[in-house]
Amino acid sequence: MSSPPLLDRRALNRATLARQLLLERSTQPPAAVVEHLVGLQAQTPQTWYISLWSRIESFDPEQVSALLEQRELVRIALMRSTIHLVTARDCLALRPLFDPVNLRGLKGAYGKRLGDADPVEVAALGRRLLVQRPLTFSELGDALHRRWPTVEKTALAQSVRALEPLVQVPPRGLWGRSGPVAHTTTLVWLGRELEADPSVEDLVLRYLGAFGPAAVMDAQTWSGLTRLAAVFDRLRPQLATFRDDRGRELFDLPDAPRPDPRTPVPVRFLADFDNLLLGHADRSRFVTDAYLQLGFPANGQVPRPFLADGVTAGTWRVSTQRRSWELTIEPFSRLPKKTVAALEHEGRALAAFLSTAAAGEPDGCDVHIVAAP
Repeated sequence: MSSPPLLDRRALNRATLARQLLLERSTQPPAAVVEHLVGLQAQTPQTWYISLWSRIESFDPEQVSALLEQRELVRIALMRSTIHLVTARDCLALRPLFDPVNLRGLKGAYGKRLGDADPVEVAALGRRLLVQRPLTFSELGDALHRRWPTVEKTALAQSVRALEPLVQVPPRGLWGRSGPVAHTTTLVWLGRELEADPSVEDLVLRYLGAFGPAAVMDAQTWSGLTRLAAVFDRLRPQLATFRDDRGRELFDLPDAPRPDPRTPVPVRFLADFDNLLLGHADRSRFVTDAYLQLGFPANGQVPRPFLADGVTAGTWRVSTQRRSWELTIEPFSRLPKKTVAALEHEGRALAAFLSTAAAGEPDGCDVHIVAAP
């Protein structure tokens, strides 16, 4: 029996960039893009808008803010128990699949700190409290503490987060605005129950459509779910199989795009928690050693990378002085002149985009590229 076809790192890079809409910006509306991506990691108030700007042609962030206010998009803990931006439809379909992830996180972080409080009872009271009005976790913890005065407030609030599907409500997450990190239940916010029997097979197929080709461990790392090998085996008859240069078995949708590895890639600026950085166990198809070595600085600011030739080739940051915006780009190594020119052009556009979060027109949007070491 012949071995599956080889997809080297460059071929995987181009294939996944195409799925992630980073080879060519999409003309689809934001909600369709968010659904295609199976959600957008969005635990920060606003930096995730950059992920959409890099993927959507003529992106208007106010459209997304309006969809959040209209409850057509929501921010809720899903994959890896992390806040993601999803459509209301996906919220109801996906959230039940991640109950095991949330419960595992609760037991690991807070199980011993709950004392004699039954998490199910805590969640039930939390649900009744959240029906009255959205609450921050601090407010929720205070209210629950009156019932369980010997238990940590944080552990009580996190029990509700783990057992109840909670959405962060606007104005938190709106473009150029913000508000308290307040939550309510999906039933209150969307007026509909969660799906009773969601399909993990559909989740895996959608993952491959947005992140493939991928191995079982890639899907497990992205989702936080375990024991997905059996799911892939059930799906095997309808999937294409490949191998990477490490010999790992990869799965993909048969008709999904797998561009020529020589396909040119435009420079792209990524947000600090961009989907591309967190969708695989083996991230070497995009993430360079130079980026990995940055780690997480003491100030808590996750480095925001840019892509050149499809890989993390440096970092960027934005600063403001009075009403002038400056984007500073720090390459890891010397870049071709054509790439530098593309970074300057795309960087000015990004700085102009970011400036729309502030009131009024900016005085200027400049780009500064630091000399490579």
